[in-house]
Amino acid sequence: MATDTRARVTLRTMEQFVAVAEELHFHRAAERLNMSQPPLTSAIRKLEEDIDVILIERANRVLRLTPAGEKFLEEARETLRQAERAIMGTQDVAAGRTGLVRLGYVGSSLYGRLPDAIRTFRRQYPEVRLELREATTAAQVAAIRAGEMDVGVVIPPLSNAEDVEMSRFDSDRLCMAIPKDHPLGNQAGLTLPELSDEPFILWPMLEGRGFHLQVIRLCANAGFVPRVEQEAYGMHAVLSLVAVGAGVSVVPESMSGFRGDRITYRSIPDAGAEFELSLVYRDLSPSAESFVWHATGEERSRGLSTASSSASGARYPGC
Repeated sequence: MATDTRARVTLRTMEQFVAVAEELHFHRAAERLNMSQPPLTSAIRKLEEDIDVILIERANRVLRLTPAGEKFLEEARETLRQAERAIMGTQDVAAGRTGLVRLGYVGSSLYGRLPDAIRTFRRQYPEVRLELREATTAAQVAAIRAGEMDVGVVIPPLSNAEDVEMSRFDSDRLCMAIPKDHPLGNQAGLTLPELSDEPFILWPMLEGRGFHLQVIRLCANAGFVPRVEQEAYGMHAVLSLVAVGAGVSVVPESMSGFRGDRITYRSIPDAGAEFELSLVYRDLSPSAESFVWHATGEERSRGLSTASSSASGARYPGC
């Protein structure tokens, strides 16, 4: 009765046996393995002793596989293939070439660099699955903190988020959005102060503090406090309400093509109209780190922390 000797059959031993079984010649197999013949002959003999099975018949210097040898060859080949797949798969995961990236984004980011970043990332990392989810800045930070999202595209600054990191990603400008049938809708040279008496549609501060405060500050610089009569979650919802005449708003200029049949967009030349979008993240998996590296162009060897800004917004004085 053979004892349990499975632990003694190594991948190297299987590789040696496969070479001998395929060449049916010890000298050629040894050359293929870049080793001398005597150690190879000893290794095959020890393998047969360990498993207590004759795998190769030797007669008149001619080698022939036994039925057991044929079976062992089949299993050894598959084991070596599985080992190779395991090694390559592990290396791919460690290098961020495979896995899942749960990516959040504010709606306006779809009108900037994000689509191209996603498209080129998918082309460069075809084995990484991207799971996309539109959400407000606050919702993304909460999801990242809860481990339900890997990377978010947000509008800084953030509040109470010292436990996350940010990297600059894109930039945009604010512009005015007015219903097309509004008396001001066709006025050339419209300026922001002329909206001082209009009802504004904005998003709740708790859902987008940085963006909300920037609009308030921009209006204050123009000499008025906006009269917010309605709030909506998400930029598309805000603009949809503008389109039906519920009020006016200040929105990202990149979205100025949305409902152009119902909305008039006018630029705001004020320097305070500029804003940035950032990637926010923490505890990145290798695949999520690959996305951040790809999207921002930061060198992986530098470490993302050196390219990251404080989540409190210290590097965003304009917001």
